[in-house]
Amino acid sequence: METLILIKSVLLIIPIVLLLLLLLPARRWRLPMAVVAGVVLAFALSASLPSGILAYSVSFAIMGCVYALLTLGLNIQWGYTGHLNFGVAGFFAVGAFTSALMTVEAPTGIAAQYTQMAFGLGLPFLVGVAAAALVSAVVAFLVAVPVLRLRMDFLAIATIGVAEIIRLIFQNERWLANGPQPLRGIPQPLRCLVETQGCGWLPPWTTTVLEPLTPRDYPLFYLTIISLFVAGAYLLMERACRSPWGRMLRAVRDEEASAAMNGKPITYVRIQSFVVGAVIMGIAGALYAHYTVTIDYSHFHALFATFLVWVMLMLGGSGNNRGAIIGGFIVWGVWSGTAFLANAIEPLLALIADDLPRRAAYFRWLLVALLLAAIVLFRPQGLIREEKRVSRYLRE
Repeated sequence: METLILIKSVLLIIPIVLLLLLLLPARRWRLPMAVVAGVVLAFALSASLPSGILAYSVSFAIMGCVYALLTLGLNIQWGYTGHLNFGVAGFFAVGAFTSALMTVEAPTGIAAQYTQMAFGLGLPFLVGVAAAALVSAVVAFLVAVPVLRLRMDFLAIATIGVAEIIRLIFQNERWLANGPQPLRGIPQPLRCLVETQGCGWLPPWTTTVLEPLTPRDYPLFYLTIISLFVAGAYLLMERACRSPWGRMLRAVRDEEASAAMNGKPITYVRIQSFVVGAVIMGIAGALYAHYTVTIDYSHFHALFATFLVWVMLMLGGSGNNRGAIIGGFIVWGVWSGTAFLANAIEPLLALIADDLPRRAAYFRWLLVALLLAAIVLFRPQGLIREEKRVSRYLRE
């Protein structure tokens, strides 16, 4: 038991430290404080929480990371450039199905009669994620060239239309990714670490060390993997947004005419930001597919993969990458918590009318809508407002 707690604690340290680095203010003592607090929290959670609650918390954090990546991608498009993109679900689906098709083994025998797909290459996990990013970039470029000529309302309508077209293609074209039926058997990275046979490419002693772990403990490994992806995307986007390219994005967003008069290639800049945001959304889709193992078109509905992401960005703060990630976790927590609340009020709804308990699930959307209204009325800039950076030459 002590060995199992130690292993779980070690696996939790990296995600907790990365989250604390986002939450703590930028001070010189932020890193050592985050490391110390992360170690203490990891051991405390592993030792005190029951296994069921710990497993649910890990699953919650993984989905929070998926939505954090989606929010980061949308922040590049809307927060920094002003693209009103309502097609997040489309790029989310493209990334998920692309990575799945790249990494799944092509079915043979009887299984081939029930599972159809364009191809199944059985490639490694990282190759699937890279392919998801590349295909999402290509699709975004093909969409951006005609669509980004539109503005505001027309751009929103066009992008949500593109997302629905992508979803309906995966729903109806069975030859592509099994159509309306789920696409199963998506491999998970490092899954062999919790299997009895172990990993053949690791030293034999690792199997002995990890022997207390079972397949039910695998999400701990995946949480570490997806946390590293979120941290990497955040650092890259922060570096890009603080560079001249990021300042050019904000110039195009705030004063497009002035930026054009100063020689900035407006069209290319808008396409670049749209493609970069879509790449991050595609990576989020790939990571989601490898976590859920089974995906189908219903996972990429606009309500779940577009509307919630917009609420997350508005709550966290447009134009602020740290706020985008924090907003993603907070709104996902609200959405997850309302599931328990909806179940709790079912007896009360039954007293009002017999058919109301069947509609308790819609209570979740009501709470999210109220949250959105509260953001617009009381905190339109979000929890963390956009940081206004002034050139050092102007400060001097």
